[in-house]
Amino acid sequence: MESSRSPRTGRRHSLLRTAAVTLSLATTAALAGCASADTTTRSSSGQSAFKPAAQKEGSRITVWADSTRLPSVQAYQKSHPDVKMKIVTYDGGADGSTYLQSKVQLFDRTGSGWPDVVFGTPTDVTWASEATKPDARPFAAPLDEKLVPQSTLDEFAKGSLTPCEFDGHTYCMRNDIAQVLLWYNKSLMDKWGYKVPTTWEDYEALGKKVAKDHPGYLVGSVGDTNSHESYFWSGQCPAFSLVKPDTLRTDLRDPKCTRMAKLLDDLIGAKAIATQGFFSQGFAENSGGKVLMAYGPSWYGQYLFKAGFKTPAKQIAAAPPLAWKGESTTATGNVGGGVWMVSSHSANLKASTDLVTWLTTSDENQAGAPTYPAYTQAAKAWLANPANRNYFANDVSEPFEQAANEVWTGWSNTRFSDSTAWSSVVLPALTSGKSLTETLPAWQREIAGEAKSQGYKVVDQ
Repeated sequence: MESSRSPRTGRRHSLLRTAAVTLSLATTAALAGCASADTTTRSSSGQSAFKPAAQKEGSRITVWADSTRLPSVQAYQKSHPDVKMKIVTYDGGADGSTYLQSKVQLFDRTGSGWPDVVFGTPTDVTWASEATKPDARPFAAPLDEKLVPQSTLDEFAKGSLTPCEFDGHTYCMRNDIAQVLLWYNKSLMDKWGYKVPTTWEDYEALGKKVAKDHPGYLVGSVGDTNSHESYFWSGQCPAFSLVKPDTLRTDLRDPKCTRMAKLLDDLIGAKAIATQGFFSQGFAENSGGKVLMAYGPSWYGQYLFKAGFKTPAKQIAAAPPLAWKGESTTATGNVGGGVWMVSSHSANLKASTDLVTWLTTSDENQAGAPTYPAYTQAAKAWLANPANRNYFANDVSEPFEQAANEVWTGWSNTRFSDSTAWSSVVLPALTSGKSLTETLPAWQREIAGEAKSQGYKVVDQ
């Protein structure tokens, strides 16, 4: 799934190696799918030079999937026996792997070998939607070019297909999302008479009260490799904002960045927010039972509290994303979510597209998926599945659905992972006792350096 590396495929954090965590590194990385960011700026040209390869309907299609999605592909094959398929298991882009890109570059040189369908991360789409040379076609086929009906694409959660969109076309279908919301221990909140916060200001005030009244209990953590996606992405901090396809704005001096940094610094200082990651070694055993609240992705319920912390059923509840007082709109972040792409080289686009559509939109597949589907109707089936709701102390449907449509699209999907700079610069600074506020300039410099190395122009305003 998605990650701090938790359930996601993309940059990964270290998982608990104690008995407290049962998820393997592969499972956690796979469950999420998303690599760095979740969105990208698209141009409005709307022009497509897509020319399908010679089609041979009924020909065998080759499908590359990660181990988490393998059962779904096998289920499709079983229910569609007339479709000839070769299924290959690979890493799916987990841990920032460039295996898929390297293989596609090889196939581009040799002129054959491309898989027809692949599961990957939004970061994969950044290169898969671009031709490697003028006379070549991009690896990914534009699905809106008479392959997938627009009516189907319109039924995905608001903004969830943004990572798939380049130059006015849609190059992938989103498998799952990991919208950020507020998790809390309802049993303890009720026992102590605390009201669930709805604003960031109330969250901060309650965190300070918890630190005073119940020392040792926590309302969050900033120590995982995806913590910035939960807080700074939700806070609409322009750390990764593509203003043009080749121009990245990273401005951590923006008030929306500095106010979040200050809020977190104050809670860290009060010892209400940990600088040790939820998924760091020993956390579950030593502090898992003292997490009163956690601001994080939709998979936290099953994969952090249930599997990692072993919190008993009917204690953990979910609430909608937090808003800032005085602001009319609520925005949230995203920590994971993979994509399916169809190869532009496929000789059987019909079968390939049918498979990808079934994998992402069918209730048959998605109702039992490990993480929250991006397709709206499939998400309803997922929420109706007792396995996805019986553990919780409240009905998570409303907060999940609300958050799914409030993910801020200003945090862009880029050619590089958004977790690298956070992990290499910010987390060590926090460990050494520095504040987030004083570390913002160094974080910005590291992001800018990575962006330039990937060919982006960088602006800070």
